[in-house]
Amino acid sequence: MQPSDAAAGELEVSYVLPCLDEAETIAICIAKAQRTIDDHSLRAEIVIADNGSTDGSQAIATSLGARVVTVPSLGYGAALQGGVAAARGRFIVMADADDSYDLSDTFRFIEKLREGFDLIIGNRFRGGIANGAMPPLHRYLGNPVLSGIGRLFFRSGIGDFHCGLRAFTRSAFDRMQLRTTGMEFASEMIVKATLLGMRIGEVPATLSVAGRTRPPHLRSWRDGWRHLRFLLLYSPRWLFLYPGIAMMVAGFVTGAAILRGATIIRELGLDVDTLLYAAAAMMLGYQAILFAFFTKIFAVGAGLLPHDERFTRFGRLLSLETGLAAGLALALAGLGGSIYAVDIWRRAAFGPLSPYEMMRLVIPSVTAMTIGVETILASFFLSVLALDRR
Repeated sequence: MQPSDAAAGELEVSYVLPCLDEAETIAICIAKAQRTIDDHSLRAEIVIADNGSTDGSQAIATSLGARVVTVPSLGYGAALQGGVAAARGRFIVMADADDSYDLSDTFRFIEKLREGFDLIIGNRFRGGIANGAMPPLHRYLGNPVLSGIGRLFFRSGIGDFHCGLRAFTRSAFDRMQLRTTGMEFASEMIVKATLLGMRIGEVPATLSVAGRTRPPHLRSWRDGWRHLRFLLLYSPRWLFLYPGIAMMVAGFVTGAAILRGATIIRELGLDVDTLLYAAAAMMLGYQAILFAFFTKIFAVGAGLLPHDERFTRFGRLLSLETGLAAGLALALAGLGGSIYAVDIWRRAAFGPLSPYEMMRLVIPSVTAMTIGVETILASFFLSVLALDRR
């Protein structure tokens, strides 16, 4: 193994392998990584990020010259973050320690980083998946669907969001400020790199059957949900904004069609009962849009999402005063409609009225008042979220 002390100068590459009871395969992985180091005369080290192994994996790794770093916080992401934090290389190559990836064929990743890429992701669907290496549920449903959602939500061109073989620069890793500790760490890395405008590339990677006999740590439905939840939470547009706009438009168009009288569409009669649902859709949609703004401002302020200049410019247009004026105008319009409805009732000597006629006035009035008051409250809350913080 190449010297790894400070006297040997700066290391170029650190191989970081998360490990939890990998005694059956850790030696093979270290040997393959060492082969790449020797074949290409790399100034490199091998770091084993141990996550609490009880099968002697640490002793095996140490005997083979690898540096073992103990990471007490459990989880795939936690182990990798601990290992990368302890690594000394300018480039980091990460891979699972179960011999499912061929570490003797990782120089291509390093070459890409030397070309100026920030992050290189392996693509198992382009490189090849051995029979039995990936469960059919993951191969034909989980990975394609989650990777497709990631590409749609974040406009990323990565074809395999969950490949465990990847390489990145130290500076890119520091800029990403990754937070997740579980399997969703893989998705977070791609999402953050994409949002930060980093240069990302793909290299075909082969996936072999894991060399261990114990059951895998991965839990299909639990970890799949964690990946999906992460993608949704990191995309306020798709979680809140787009559904909210769709509900508001659908509610407004439907309500406008019914407002003057019953409407028949292909023998389907729509009346005031449908108008009530249309109003509910508009109010729920408006709430969802507000949540999109709340989430975006909080996430940027907390460092979970990178600064968005376009959103900042748009936010300047939505000042507290603008929101208060718009909310007050809507609330007053709704109040005016409600007063008019009461006046109609007064002229009928407060007797019975036609619900089909009155609800066409009352429902829009209540909707306008509700959205107006929500706008006023949201304007104050958005102003609180946007306050400068040390």
